[in-house]
Amino acid sequence: MGDMWLSELYGKEIITNTGRRIGTVEGLIVDFEKGALASMLLVKPEMITRAQNTPLQLAKNSVKYDRVKSVDQTIIVSDEAIRR
Repeated sequence: MGDMWLSELYGKEIITNTGRRIGTVEGLIVDFEKGALASMLLVKPEMITRAQNTPLQLAKNSVKYDRVKSVDQTIIVSDEAIRR
């Protein structure tokens, strides 16, 4: 994947490599120590931070960026990217 601005990911649709629609990018989690994108959120960040069980909500409503296969008009991820 080529270089891109993080802001370009917001609003992109996330689809599995088998065609299942997951959702759209509503937020991002950046690992500043590694200097890399860690996860894409499927809900607004404030919805997770206000949740009673934040770690569970984060796991249910995010896709790890290392599962991304390609980024263009949509984001294609491997099927095992979602644990639902």
